[in-house]
Amino acid sequence: MTSTIWWTIAGATVVTALIKGFGPVVMGGRELSPRINGVIMLMAPALLAALVVTSILAEGDRLHVGADFVGVVVGGALMIWARAGVLTAVLVAAGVTAAIRFFG
Repeated sequence: MTSTIWWTIAGATVVTALIKGFGPVVMGGRELSPRINGVIMLMAPALLAALVVTSILAEGDRLHVGADFVGVVVGGALMIWARAGVLTAVLVAAGVTAAIRFFG
């Protein structure tokens, strides 16, 4: 690997450590308000949802609806409406995606 990659990894490590240390240093042991704490608790699921949507709907620089999109929709529908477990939803979604790719 080139040294540019290692410098990038080192820089990302330092920036991550600074960001993670910023909150405790600034807050000094004080508690956050419940409203701010609620926003912080919802940031990770929102980021995950954005990454999933971007991953399944983007193909290069354009929108694309394909087998993976249909699989995610089927898995989500199973979990929301049919109250299926996560493992069941993932297995069915993978099966639907594989079937669409095989037959389509």
